[in-house]
Amino acid sequence: MFSLFKSADESEVLKKRAKQAYDKVTTSTSESEEMQNLRRGMALLCCAHLDKTFIAGAEKTADWQQMSAFAAAKGGPAPALPKAEEFQRVRSGKSDIWVYIPIKFAERAFLYGAKYQRTEMSSEQAIVSMQQLADWITRSEIGHEAQVIVLKFLREELSQADKQADVHEDLGGLSDEQPDNPA
Repeated sequence: MFSLFKSADESEVLKKRAKQAYDKVTTSTSESEEMQNLRRGMALLCCAHLDKTFIAGAEKTADWQQMSAFAAAKGGPAPALPKAEEFQRVRSGKSDIWVYIPIKFAERAFLYGAKYQRTEMSSEQAIVSMQQLADWITRSEIGHEAQVIVLKFLREELSQADKQADVHEDLGGLSDEQPDNPA
């Protein structure tokens, strides 16, 4: 049981360090090569956080919708709405690390995921909205000018769907043609 408390304490320490790292990068005015590398790394970590938060928004909204429907069927109260978190565990190399972004940004990414889940936002709209959010964080907050791409998985799904639609369209045109009759 002691190990449970130790890991909880360790987790809190790591979260505190994640916030300190974010604060260090966002408040620094240095243009040194080291700071540029830190900004680039923080931009990548923040975008990974945004991806996970978007997914959490979609998944937790789906769960909430099911629990709400079940509660309504039983005549009970709806569960509390799910919320975004300012810390996410992100895979970095061979281990996981905690990544921090301010709650106002996490809430927005979570909301976009929820809207996407409820089909209030298309894939294209989700990609554009999340990319704008990522661009704001990386450029205005972190000071990293190069664009870091978010929602790669959704972009790939959309690209695959477009390719399949193109193939079906090409095949559809062939099926309408009549074969030459040699007779």
